[in-house]
Amino acid sequence: MDAIKCGGFSKVKDADEEIQTICDEMKPLAEQKTGRNFEVFTAKSYKTQLVAGTNYFIKVYVGGGEYVHLRVYEKLPAYGGTLELIDLQHPKSQHDSIEYF
Repeated sequence: MDAIKCGGFSKVKDADEEIQTICDEMKPLAEQKTGRNFEVFTAKSYKTQLVAGTNYFIKVYVGGGEYVHLRVYEKLPAYGGTLELIDLQHPKSQHDSIEYF
């Protein structure tokens, strides 16, 4: 794993099965926040930020050339390790870089 300072960001990485699982769990919440139903919800890439837990900034393909960026917070295992959708940005394009929000 890359050595990351607390509060610093990782490099952008390709999404893997673990990140897709997080997205699957966040999909109903993202649909609720945007007022839309997404036929496709495929994680493409992500960054992480270590805080008192982990922030995931995830680029998700939602079909029709559109993307959303999710900010998901994962609590430390001692605090339950649960996931929370903090915010999202929509609409985004394939070329929009993942930034802090």
